[in-house]
Amino acid sequence: VTSSPSVRSFCFRGGAELLFDGVKKHQVTLPSQPEPWDIRNLLKWIKTNLLKERPELFMQGESVRPGILVLINDADWELMGELDYKLQDQDNVLFISTLHGG
Repeated sequence: VTSSPSVRSFCFRGGAELLFDGVKKHQVTLPSQPEPWDIRNLLKWIKTNLLKERPELFMQGESVRPGILVLINDADWELMGELDYKLQDQDNVLFISTLHGG
């Protein structure tokens, strides 16, 4: 069974939006794939398709770097299974940078 393409909304705040051409909210259609989308695959897709500059400020390995808070439907992703969380229809994913220069 292949997952159908679905429209998703991703938001970037706290300075994270600066890595995405200053755009805070992205409405995207994720392509179909054999397995349901999880956060791990989503982050790879975001890095390839949305991230415009300085990926090292957003990603570290296959995850977000420390200092990037991830909320799924307003809940901390650590409560949701982090990278293994399977995206559901209508999920709202928010990335907030807590890193600020001085």
